[in-house]
Amino acid sequence: MALDKQRIVAEAVALLDTEGLDGVTTRKLAARLGVQSPTLYWHFPNKAALVTAIAEAILEQQFPEPEPAAPEEHWQDWLIGLAGRLRRALLAHPDGARIIAVSPLSLKMAGISELAMSTLVGRGIPLPQARLIVLTVLRFTVGYVLEEQAGRPDAEALDGFDMAAYAAAHPTVMAGVTEYFQPGRTVDDLFRDCVELIVRGPAAQTGPAS
Repeated sequence: MALDKQRIVAEAVALLDTEGLDGVTTRKLAARLGVQSPTLYWHFPNKAALVTAIAEAILEQQFPEPEPAAPEEHWQDWLIGLAGRLRRALLAHPDGARIIAVSPLSLKMAGISELAMSTLVGRGIPLPQARLIVLTVLRFTVGYVLEEQAGRPDAEALDGFDMAAYAAAHPTVMAGVTEYFQPGRTVDDLFRDCVELIVRGPAAQTGPAS
C-alpha cells in the first residue's frame, strides 16, 4: 500500500488511541507503517506538523463541514451545541485536548472560530464582544477536557492527603461540590451549565438573542 499523508495520519491516530500523545513517536509510527523514520519526514517535517495533522483528523470527525445556525435557531443555543460537539471530538481520543492545545496552526480549529464569530456577528453581536465570547467558550472547552483527561489522582498522590482537614479548611468549596452533584448529575451536566453561564451571562448586554 502506498504511503501518503492520509495513511500516516490514520495510523498516527490509531497509535494515539493505544498509547496516548506521549507514545506517538516517529520511531513507533514508522514501525507500524513498515518504513524507516526518515521516510516520514518527506510528508511531515517535524513532530509538530504531525500532531497538527492529528488535530485536524480529530476535529474532522465532529466538524466535517461548517454548520451555521439555522435562521430560527438562537445563537446562544447554537454556540452551546458547538461547544458540546468540540468536547465530544476531544474526548473521543486520549489526550485529545492536549493535541488541540499544542496545535495553534490547526486550520480546522481556526475554521470553527471563524464560523462561530461570523455567526454571532451576523446576529448583531459587535465583533469585539463576539470574539471574547467565542474565545472564552472554546478555551474553556479545551481546558475542561484537559482536566477530564488528566484523570483522578492515583493512590500514590493521595497517600497522606487529609481529606477531613481539606474539607474543614474549604467548607464552601465542599458544600458547593456536594450540593451540585446530586444523584443523577454528572460532569456532562457541569460542562453544559458552565457553558450556559458563559454564553447566556453576557447575552443581555450583547444584543438580540435571535
